Amino acid sequence: MADFTIRPAIPGDGAFLADMVVEAANWRAGVTRPRPVVLADPAYRGYIAGWQRPSDQGVVALDLDGKPVGAAWYRLFAADAPAHGFIGSGVPELIIGVRPLWRAQGVGRALLQSLADAARAAGFARLTLSVEHGNFAEALYRSEGFAVVGSGDGRDTMVRRLR
Repeated sequence: MADFTIRPAIPGDGAFLADMVVEAANWRAGVTRPRPVVLADPAYRGYIAGWQRPSDQGVVALDLDGKPVGAAWYRLFAADAPAHGFIGSGVPELIIGVRPLWRAQGVGRALLQSLADAARAAGFARLTLSVEHGNFAEALYRSEGFAVVGSGDGRDTMVRRLR
């Protein structure tokens, strides 16, 4: 396992979180969605616009030099402005991104576990996320207690109970 630390996300992390949205959108080898295209998509833009709102919470993984290598965070969305994994206005949706060189080294799992702990401490009963069909990360999500509750547009919506 690689050496890294995890810290809470802060308001100044907005640009890095945008990078991680682009990483999350570009999970498939050989397929690249350009940054401007990803960030122009209203659903993807919704994950970072106005970061950090009072209900937003996240965690950032840092390498031993203190450089960010991954992040996971959640937001609450309204029914009239949902993101990809929306199931209800009181259920936070998470997004996670890890730089390619740091994938499959425990960073994503550590970020998910930290974020689930934070959501539980904040009083949330569930977390939701969206994963595109074929994304290798779905196995990680399942191993961390997420289950598919809906499918459509080439992606699954998954939920994890926290209590």
